[in-house]
Amino acid sequence: MLSPAGGTPQGPTRVLVIDDEPQIVRALVINLRARAYEVDAAHDGASALRLAAARHPDVVVLDLGLPDMDGVEVIKGLRGWTRVPILVLSARHSSDEKVEALDAGADDYVTKPFGMDELLARLRAAVRRAEPAGGGEDEVLVETGEFTVDLAAKKVNRAGKDVRLTPTEWHLLEVLVRNSGRLVSQKQLLQEVWGPSYGTETNYLRVYMAQLRRKLEADPSHPRHFVTEPGMGYRFER
Repeated sequence: MLSPAGGTPQGPTRVLVIDDEPQIVRALVINLRARAYEVDAAHDGASALRLAAARHPDVVVLDLGLPDMDGVEVIKGLRGWTRVPILVLSARHSSDEKVEALDAGADDYVTKPFGMDELLARLRAAVRRAEPAGGGEDEVLVETGEFTVDLAAKKVNRAGKDVRLTPTEWHLLEVLVRNSGRLVSQKQLLQEVWGPSYGTETNYLRVYMAQLRRKLEADPSHPRHFVTEPGMGYRFER
């Protein structure tokens, strides 16, 4: 059986498309199914949340402008119980709106109109970021005074409890931890976490670094472990 990039041994990747524009839904369904993805579609937020709970998609493609609720509310509803990658599609171009969606837990943001090839590449990247780690060289435990990072199990433990991270938060943490003590440039972080077509979306980094600090630092406003080098990048210190 043909399996798309990012598919699992258990079967093809399942995509939930949430958009109230029939022509966009139709184009996405046709293009995704042609690449052996399984696709469910919802036209409003309430039915999208019900469908996500019933079908457990591997990745969500979400339009923010829905008829019954704002897409950001859908993101928050999904993030209450799942870390599935969420790719936002929106006609909203302002930086503030992008930050709001990322802050709510979205993994990426594509503005309309979009090219289908670019959207599919970003979707594959989001699915790859969510895949479980392989064994072998990844069996590394990194400990700080406040938390422990298990690179093999893709887990973070703080004060005896697992910390829930989204796939994108984890990927950012992983790149920094693997470069412990070294400055990682903004461009390198963007390209390693979001993909080679990125390099200038520094607002992504600001949002996600703030989220990591909130979850892991004793004092997020004065971080000890996730250090900003202004204008250059970030550094992880144990």
